[in-house]
Amino acid sequence: MELKFNFFPAGDNGIILQLGENISKEINGKIRRIVYWINESKDEFKEVIEVVPTYTTILIIYDPLQSSYGQLVRKLQAVGKLGRGQQLPPARIIHVPVVYGGDFGPDLAFVAEHNNLSEAEVIQLHKSEKYLIYMIGFTPGFPYLGGMRKEIATPRLKVPREKISAGAVGIAGNQTGIYPIESPGGWQLIGRTPLDLFNPYREPAVLFQAGDYIKFVEITRDEYIRIEDEVKQGTYHLKMSY
Repeated sequence: MELKFNFFPAGDNGIILQLGENISKEINGKIRRIVYWINESKDEFKEVIEVVPTYTTILIIYDPLQSSYGQLVRKLQAVGKLGRGQQLPPARIIHVPVVYGGDFGPDLAFVAEHNNLSEAEVIQLHKSEKYLIYMIGFTPGFPYLGGMRKEIATPRLKVPREKISAGAVGIAGNQTGIYPIESPGGWQLIGRTPLDLFNPYREPAVLFQAGDYIKFVEITRDEYIRIEDEVKQGTYHLKMSY
């Protein structure tokens, strides 16, 4: 199988590989495969500093003192043939505990009313899916998720909030996401997780990776407090499956 993509320069030390124009699992799978191939071929790509996947492209940052744009492009063209035949490791399914509603999810009632559902139905629909992480961005550790049920799609707030707590789980249009740090935002908040999505003092600093899946798991407030304490103490063990 040969992958087709285009190359574009990005500044004086970047290359963009474009694999398509539409958001899809198929394109995401190709992107994940190429990123894995490059990262596993560090001896061959010593000039590569960072590989950043997005919805339809891959940004490759390289050291221009070790390689020119043209030289690296020629090396990367071999990626399209995937000559090494490497298999991708299985995707992680990360379980994200969430308290829904109340002061943790002040917009849950609006999401329910907008979609002619009960709050319980919104929660059930939201936690019933397995969400693919297409990319990480916006703020450090923010996961762009695909797979939300259209039955709970809800427009953004007309006036964004000036401050949203880290861990807030929200809906905007046909997407759901988690705020990794305290920041402004206009998403409809339906819950909050005690997990620490971004910690610059931790290795790795970002909890999720593009290509992972997220599974939301409903918890009680007492469980939230317990998990929050464990996260702060560094004793919480992230629950995941494959």
